[in-house]
Amino acid sequence: MRVVMTMVLVVLVLLVAAMPIFSQAMDIHQMRQIAAKNNVTCILVFGDSSVDPGNNNRIPLAPKSNFPPYGKDLFHGHPTGRFTNGRLATDFIAEAFGYTNVIRGFLDSNMEKVDLLHGVSFASSGSGYDELTTNLSNSLSVSKQLEYLRHYKIHLRELVGEVKAEEIIRNAIFVISMGTNDFLQNYFTETTRRKQFTVDQYQNYLISSMFRAVKAMHYLGARRLAIVGVPPFGCMPIVETLDDESQCDDEYNQVAFSFNSKIKQTLATLKATLGIQNAYIDIYSVIASAIKNPKIYGFKETSKGCCGTGLVEYGDTCRGMSTCANPTEYVFWDAVHPTEKMYEIVAVEALKSISENMLN
Repeated sequence: MRVVMTMVLVVLVLLVAAMPIFSQAMDIHQMRQIAAKNNVTCILVFGDSSVDPGNNNRIPLAPKSNFPPYGKDLFHGHPTGRFTNGRLATDFIAEAFGYTNVIRGFLDSNMEKVDLLHGVSFASSGSGYDELTTNLSNSLSVSKQLEYLRHYKIHLRELVGEVKAEEIIRNAIFVISMGTNDFLQNYFTETTRRKQFTVDQYQNYLISSMFRAVKAMHYLGARRLAIVGVPPFGCMPIVETLDDESQCDDEYNQVAFSFNSKIKQTLATLKATLGIQNAYIDIYSVIASAIKNPKIYGFKETSKGCCGTGLVEYGDTCRGMSTCANPTEYVFWDAVHPTEKMYEIVAVEALKSISENMLN
């Protein structure tokens, strides 16, 4: 498994100890000054369970996590639909920019008008770049998430007027985080795409879908874009369990690494053709590094999740299960999704990439 980690990140994570990661590794005051200087208005999020704050709560048959033990460490143990024990990376990013300590789901029934100004997430757990992936999960497709973006713009215009609304969209940071489901729940599990494409061809198919989605966002006003790569999904506890192995699946990780390389190449093309500012968020290297060097990050358990046995449970099979005593020692919350602490570390890397590539 190829692991890429910058010295800057090493310095940051060495500071992770008794205090929250943000207060140690990221100068929040400086980050907010940078955001203000660059007129950053909010973040608008698209993707899967890695960034879904609970939109699926309103979608029949879609994967859900609005029950304990999810949300165990979020607002007095209140489950919101986030597939982790606390906040997601996008929540920490929004907090660092000074907007809010959580990003609301666009379908959240408790959303107030003022929340629209802080940014929202259109993400849906189980979604992917491939429409078939979404159909298999009964989730919101990319096209549906973009449709909700159009609805968001209507609400925004009603709230602040057309000129201000366009300014907010133009200066927002659009975040896209998906792709894992396309491989694990679709290509490597179902036969349809495997009959149509080789792995390399399927990666290109996904990249084409991503490119179309970004063009649609650009048409709707997006000028700043951060795309999150896929994680080393060969290291997910459920993958190791199904492989009957106690180590990462290097073949799966190579697929993830290769796909991420294509994403980075596409970002260069998008900047050249659309003039869209962009940043790549290297979640692969951050998680792979945490798994390989857990002590540096303060982790003790990297091969199983905190929920249940930690080997197979996620989503509904995690419902009502017992959990580990200290989630901050775990990379994974369930057999698929990271813990809040791991997301916090990812957020530090994301903010670093965004500030260097879009806000310098």
